[in-house]
Amino acid sequence: MMSYPFDLESAFLPKLWISDLACHILFFNFSLKTGAKILFFDHKKRFLATIDLFWPIVWQIIWSFWRRQIILQSKPLNVFDMGLLEGKLALITGATRGIGKAVALKFAAEGADIAFTYRSENAAEELIKEIEALGVKAKGYACDVADYDQAHQIVKEAVSDFGHIDVLVNNAGITKDGLMMRMTEQQWDEVISVNLKSAFNFTHACTPVMAKQRSGSMINMTSVVGVSGNAGQCNYSASKAGLIGLTKSIAKEMGPRGIRANCIAPGFIATDMTSALPENVREEWVKQIPLRRSGNPEDVANVAVFLASELSSYVSGQVINCCGAMNC
Repeated sequence: MMSYPFDLESAFLPKLWISDLACHILFFNFSLKTGAKILFFDHKKRFLATIDLFWPIVWQIIWSFWRRQIILQSKPLNVFDMGLLEGKLALITGATRGIGKAVALKFAAEGADIAFTYRSENAAEELIKEIEALGVKAKGYACDVADYDQAHQIVKEAVSDFGHIDVLVNNAGITKDGLMMRMTEQQWDEVISVNLKSAFNFTHACTPVMAKQRSGSMINMTSVVGVSGNAGQCNYSASKAGLIGLTKSIAKEMGPRGIRANCIAPGFIATDMTSALPENVREEWVKQIPLRRSGNPEDVANVAVFLASELSSYVSGQVINCCGAMNC
């Protein structure tokens, strides 16, 4: 969250004194003119004119003193202590763990209310507590993201609950790795359905909402293997490459309605999904990364904040690699 210490006393007090001095000069000028006239009045008019002369000055002194005391007693404030996503509603699919959870918490820390989909009720309840502790609203929706009707119902409920949707993060994803010669049709269909079709479902449901608002940011979580491919992950690579095509097309199609669409392509990120890999495989991956470390979900979340906020107001149709230079 952006925060700048701002001392009200040092910032405003000099200006207050300048303002008060100017007022005093004006009243002094008024006093001289009125005083000159008093000399030519009779006793009754002279008394009334004297009252007219002094009460504005008295009130001005009281007013300036009161304002000065208020300023002096005020504590230094972080006047610009507002999150980058203040007042926005972000809908995140698959937000109860890994990258999705990191994005949800980072968005919440930047002031966004969070709506998210989940499969595990216990994990959803825990996430809601963590988000609400950051001072924003949160609600989870049980959903099979690959189901077209369920996705549309979730979006409808989110709009009803929050009134708007400003950011969509299509993050839900699974892997069913295997060499092409051994890959089953079920493995292919499941990965394509969860990773790619779910993004279509929620994009399709959110598009009219954002179009009506004439604003919105869609963020699709792709992967470096969607950019360059990877042996043993034909289904996963195809689903992530499909997300890139979807994103670029939405950016061109919905740009005139104020909707931006971008992709984040994480590299080797330390999550539950990658922790399932054998240690020697993880070590080999790290050796291929010029920064010589795996990424963490917060690294990706930081990029998501940029794309969700007005900092990226002229960024659309792009794929941002978050991979430690592994794929460049």
